[in-house]
Amino acid sequence: MTRYPLPVLAEPPAAAPGTVYTVASGDLRPRANVTCWPTQQQLEADLAAAVNALGWKVERGHAVDPDKGHGFIDSQRAGIEVFKRLPVDAPLIVVEAVWQYSHHVLAGLRSHRGPILIVANWSGEFPGLVGLLNLTASLTKAGVRHSALWSRDFTDDWAVNGLRTWLETGELRHDTGHVRDLPALPDDAEVELGRALAVQLAREKAVIGVFDEGCMGMYNAIFDDELINPLGIYKERLSQSALVAEMARVPDEEAHAVRRWLDEAGMTFHTGTDEATELTDAQLTSQFKMYIAALRIADDFGLDAVGIQYQQGLKDTVPASDLAEGLLNNVQRPPVRSRDGSRELYAGAPLPHFNEVDEGVAVDSLVTNRIWTAMGLDPATTLHDIRWGETYGDDFVWVFEISGSVPASHNGGYDKSYSMRQPPMFFPLGGGTLSGVSKPGEIVWSRVFIMDGGLHVDLGRATVVELPEEETRRRLEATNPQWPIMHAVLHGVGRDQLMARHKANHVNVAYAPDAETADRALRVKAALFAELGVQVHLCGDVNL
Repeated sequence: MTRYPLPVLAEPPAAAPGTVYTVASGDLRPRANVTCWPTQQQLEADLAAAVNALGWKVERGHAVDPDKGHGFIDSQRAGIEVFKRLPVDAPLIVVEAVWQYSHHVLAGLRSHRGPILIVANWSGEFPGLVGLLNLTASLTKAGVRHSALWSRDFTDDWAVNGLRTWLETGELRHDTGHVRDLPALPDDAEVELGRALAVQLAREKAVIGVFDEGCMGMYNAIFDDELINPLGIYKERLSQSALVAEMARVPDEEAHAVRRWLDEAGMTFHTGTDEATELTDAQLTSQFKMYIAALRIADDFGLDAVGIQYQQGLKDTVPASDLAEGLLNNVQRPPVRSRDGSRELYAGAPLPHFNEVDEGVAVDSLVTNRIWTAMGLDPATTLHDIRWGETYGDDFVWVFEISGSVPASHNGGYDKSYSMRQPPMFFPLGGGTLSGVSKPGEIVWSRVFIMDGGLHVDLGRATVVELPEEETRRRLEATNPQWPIMHAVLHGVGRDQLMARHKANHVNVAYAPDAETADRALRVKAALFAELGVQVHLCGDVNL
């Protein structure tokens, strides 16, 4: 009888008594990891002090790499190797002061048997809160039990009590009483419209163009065909290399025509000559070629929406995709004609772009576009990162801040919009933003997400407020001054309630001309999703 050598599996170590193990998922971009490392170190020190004060010890699950200059898990393989050396039943804290790629640690967290806590520092300096929300959303999609906690420095009573609860019980629950399931809807014009649009989508079907899936480790942003096909939404899987190839076919003069159109519309470009640190005319020309190329490829495939990953891959090839994305999402935008010049592409309408190929945003933006268009409203929509926030006056005002672009109408027009170079830490080849301060007004906010193997959507209302210029500037400097910002006050949803419930780092927003119209648009949206079989949840104060 033949005997084959069998693999010898290493036994995981036993957990030390009274010990909490920590890991830190990081970026895939080395410069970002090195830049953010001091802030991460401070958070880990603050958390360790709080854990020690509660009578526990902290053991870091992986060493700092002096050659790399940081102590982050910076690849999926590195994460798998780290988790091989961790006790599988030990209490584990994932500590995040930065944006992190969730797939770096997802393999290990899927098989970890001990309690899991995700923590972040309440700071806008680096997007640690954004990273936390992405990881918790990814774990929710994966069906991995976990808890989450956030604090400025883990000395406040709320955070300390939450940490104590988790250490003692292995679980931490937050107040989510602001969430309720959709009640029966009235038979009115809005509900009739929502249901009719749902039937149209399911029967006639839509195609979303995906220029490479899985941006920045966002497992939660990948929606399986089996979930979205029943809605009538299908993917056209495209390669970013095809986008670059199409860009190469765009003549310089066509790109320059886009620039002239934007100059005449009053948009400001903050340009210089240093390619490494400043926004240059050459970078802008490349971005305008991407805008033209995206529309032509979308026309080739009959796309209803499009998403460009950019990270990873394109960041090492061409300047940032953001300026093109912001232009695509606006009704008024530089005209682009077919290759033979015979037709204007998507004339008088946006081509919804889902930033970072977040397919939850794709579903939401597609639906929003159809509803707002049918109601005669401006269909410009965008996502924002839920970046940070603080109390101002009597309200908690969120910093919603997308990492590059919004449709110009959200800023009040191109004359109130500007373009700055993307931060070199994230964007080595530069490229401009489409930035501005979002105008005051009423919005509907939403998120489509995956939980318990099915599609869900959270719907809520908010008011975008105008803050004094000095406060806006302070908030921009506390986060990323190059990026567009929205000052959002959520209706009936507290800071910790949103953090506890929201199943994504992104939130979708769309404006309405007044509160009554926003309420009606939300009702249409609820009816549409419910008709398609998506589980609808209302968040906070929603007037149906």
